[in-house]
This record gives sequence, structure tokens and C-alpha cells, in this order.
Amino acid sequence: MSLIMKQLYRSRHNRVIAGVFGGLGEYWGVDPVLLRLGFVLLTIFTHVVPGVITYAIAALVVPQHPQVKKDL
Repeated sequence: MSLIMKQLYRSRHNRVIAGVFGGLGEYWGVDPVLLRLGFVLLTIFTHVVPGVITYAIAALVVPQHPQVKKDL
């Protein structure tokens, strides 16, 4: 029996700034717009700084999705 492990990556295609929420949306199977909206609301209610720091750390720690070469 084979066990397939999912890994979290920053998205190369669904990105606004660094692709963090695009990657989370792909990983969880959720629309990234909903994640972005929730993050913006949470950031506003926590006085901006914790949200900005959290996003910056995630952008540095989460690797970008490896580029897949396509044979023509």
C-alpha cells in the first residue's frame, strides 16, 4: 500500500503577493479568495502588525512549488 504525502507549497499560478494563500487553497481544496478575505479581516482586527509578520514569515518559510517541465 502506497502512502501519498501532500506538501504545502507557495503557488506559482494563483498568487497576489507571494502565493501563500494560493498554496494554502490548493493544499486544503478551498478558494484562496476566502482565505485572503479571512486573513485581511483577522489582520485588521489584530491591529495589522501580527498579520504582516505572519505573512512575511510564511512567505520565507514555505517553499515555492517546483516548476514542472513540459515536453513539447
